[in-house]
Amino acid sequence: MKKIKVAIDGPASSGKSTVAKRLAKQFGFIYTDTGAMYRAVTYLALTYHVPFSDEQALVELLHQHPIEFKQTQTEQQVFVDQKNITDAIRQPDVTNNVSEVATHQGVREALVKQQQLIAENGQVIMDGRDIGTAVLPDAQVKIFLVASVTERAQRRYAENQTKGILTDLDTLTKEIQQRDHIDSTREISPLKQAEDAILVDTTGKSIDQVVQIIAEYIQQAL
Repeated sequence: MKKIKVAIDGPASSGKSTVAKRLAKQFGFIYTDTGAMYRAVTYLALTYHVPFSDEQALVELLHQHPIEFKQTQTEQQVFVDQKNITDAIRQPDVTNNVSEVATHQGVREALVKQQQLIAENGQVIMDGRDIGTAVLPDAQVKIFLVASVTERAQRRYAENQTKGILTDLDTLTKEIQQRDHIDSTREISPLKQAEDAILVDTTGKSIDQVVQIIAEYIQQAL
């Protein structure tokens, strides 16, 4: 089997992580949630009271508190300092500030190095905002997922309900629009579709349908 890399990019709540996890399991690839890495830095900033604007201090946090992934039978868990922060990094205080943290060049450079090391030997599926454009520009399969803001807000609302996070739908819609703006207008590695990426609109599609569409492209590459 050919050693390939799969990059899945897209805005918040477009279904990247859910789809990437399913595909990684289907093909036996390593799954890397790069968004969780930026969330972990944001969590560390909140924990140690580091301003989101202090780029150097954020980079130092990364060096002092390395991010680790551990794979269980059901999910990929995130740790810092031997503490499981998988649920903590999905809380609103992290979600609403991660885009600001991700604008810093130093933070991105440090995390991109880690991400590229993970993908060095191929057989990896990585999702994020700039995987196809900056992290894995040589990926054999590049997917750019999109969905309407309304549908993405409804997805996030349903996900939050299952986790006991009480945020109303209107607030979530505004938060997603704000994240879209920050992610797509930042100077360093903005969210954009790579020229050779395949656009997949997930609006109105089930997870199974989206997985099947992308699986066909991966199978062709293999």
